[in-house]
Amino acid sequence: MIAGMIASSVSSVVSTPAIARAARTIATEQTNRLTACGSCGSAACGGCSGGAKATAPDALSDNEHKQVDALKARDREVRAHERAHQAVGGQYAGAASYTFQKGPDGRAYAVGGEVPIDASEIRGAPQATIDKMQQVKAAALAPVEPSGQDRKVAALADSKIAQARAELSRQRGEAGGEGETAAPGEKLQPSLNQQIAEMRQADTQSATSSASTAPTDLTAYAANAYRHQASAVFRGQVCASDLAVPIGMAVQPGKAPNHPAQPVAAP
Repeated sequence: MIAGMIASSVSSVVSTPAIARAARTIATEQTNRLTACGSCGSAACGGCSGGAKATAPDALSDNEHKQVDALKARDREVRAHERAHQAVGGQYAGAASYTFQKGPDGRAYAVGGEVPIDASEIRGAPQATIDKMQQVKAAALAPVEPSGQDRKVAALADSKIAQARAELSRQRGEAGGEGETAAPGEKLQPSLNQQIAEMRQADTQSATSSASTAPTDLTAYAANAYRHQASAVFRGQVCASDLAVPIGMAVQPGKAPNHPAQPVAAP
């Protein structure tokens, strides 16, 4: 429509055939410019990146058609792969970047890509690190067919999860474990010392006790007293011969108290 208007106006002014043909040529070029690709200026371009012109499908050979089909399939696969990383990675995934290859039709197709992932641990927060690394691992393995690099990132996330769990267990142990194991000893020791002191006082006042047998009797008495105290706490599962006697007096071989050995409760 625009081309016809230009040609009519020119012919009404000059009727020379050469000038009329020139006017029609100008009008045709003007139409082509209006319908061409905004990037490269080609009317035949199907959408380029500002450089290469697309080739009409009819101009391709059978082999070139196969190459184009393969490139199109690869392009779809690559883009779906990277979109899967981004969808699962969420805030820890960056923007995708692609490697392109020019096809026989002149168009660029994605043949490779990558998405940056933040796989750094959160300092001083092992539980937060575990949660983050689980998401990183899920993002790495999100595509239907994870690449070798994807699996390496997943393995790295597993390693950091294990480290964070160990740190979390250590923190919990420091917070509550030591206090629980020390409590029974703190309750037993004062009572035992008191009984040993009373025994020494009784031995000093006794006229029938001999000096040679007193240490042995003291050891046996201390062990027996410790056994009774421990039984009250551990419900009869502690034997004095299996534990170090407080104040450094160990039970000597052959002088152990005459009660059967019992299983030792874990502290």
